[in-house]
Parts: sequence; C-alpha cells; structure tokens
Amino acid sequence: MFDDFARRNLYLCTGLRDDMATFLPSVLRGGVDIVQLREKISPPHEQVDAAREMQAICRDFGVPFIINDSPELAFDLGADGVHVGQDDVSVARCRQLLGPHAVVGLSTHSDPEFDLAMTMAATYLSAGPIEATPTKPGRAGTGEAFALGAAARSPQPVFVTGGVTPQRIEELRPRGLSHFVVVRYLTEAADPFAAASALRAALHDD
Repeated sequence: MFDDFARRNLYLCTGLRDDMATFLPSVLRGGVDIVQLREKISPPHEQVDAAREMQAICRDFGVPFIINDSPELAFDLGADGVHVGQDDVSVARCRQLLGPHAVVGLSTHSDPEFDLAMTMAATYLSAGPIEATPTKPGRAGTGEAFALGAAARSPQPVFVTGGVTPQRIEELRPRGLSHFVVVRYLTEAADPFAAASALRAALHDD
C-alpha cells in the first residue's frame, strides 16, 4: 500500500475512454492523486486492455491505480487495489486475495453501513453520494450530514462522493471533509487539466 495514501485526497473515478492516453495524464498533472477504473458496460477484455494502459500511466506519475468491483482483475493486473460496494465481494475476500498491503476501499450509504465498515480491514471508506448523481442511477442522495458524521468518527480516510466540484469542496472542506471522489466534473470537462487544477486549488485554498 502507498504509505501516504491518507494524504491523497483527489480521487478520479472513470470509465473507458477513447482519449485515455491524453485525458489521464492531463488530470494527473492537474492534481489527481488516486485513479479508479469503474466500467459497468464494456466486456472484460476491453477493460483489461484499458486497465493496463491506465496502470502504466499511473505508475509513471506515482499514483495508486484501483479497479472497481473485481479483486480478481486487480490481482491479475497487479493493480494497487480494489474498490467494492455493499453488494460486491467482501473486504475480507479482497484482503485474502490481494494481501495486507493492497488498497481496499468500501462504499457506504448510511450510518449502519458505515459503522459496520469501520470494523473491516478497509484502507478507506466512501460516504455518499451526498446528492443524487447520474453515475449512481436510482440511488438517492444521503445528504451532507452523513458524510460529515462519518468523517468525524472514522480512523480511515472518508471520501465524499456525489456532485463534487470546486465550489462544493470549498463549502465542505472547512466543515471537516478533506477527501473527494470526482467523476463528471473531470470526465465531462472540456479542459481536463484546468478542471483538475481547479479542484486541487479548492483543496488548498486557505
């Protein structure tokens, strides 16, 4: 595991892209310091090819590369870790397959889920989405209070998900939230480098 993982706080979650070879370096130069491949549609062989390309880029930048849902794929690729949801394979299984030093993340959407998650061997937890988002169709927003409470009592880093923008970071950071997962603000940006830079600036705007 990356020894400085808890100090990494700008987390890109992206699906497959035709322009990955230029998009990913752009956002990494802009300040993204964790990357996850989350692909729900494309067949496995396409994900493998994309994951290899992304992993090589992330390694050039010294950034953790994480696979969504599949510890088996993470193991086969030698990825840095895996992120799983409440209905996916267990954290214990991820640890069994990937070992004690891998990054293992777990999504939570309620206080009971979060309380249980803190007893597991996860590297980090996510809380949200704090507002409804098309990247999580059918899931209602949890609201800010859940994420604030989770971060206040967790020994692990708590990443906020759902509608993250520089403005939202500026609102939430003074209230105790410091780790953020970003999807659309980066994946839909006309200028990915500028978008990542704006997020990074919001994280350090003192």
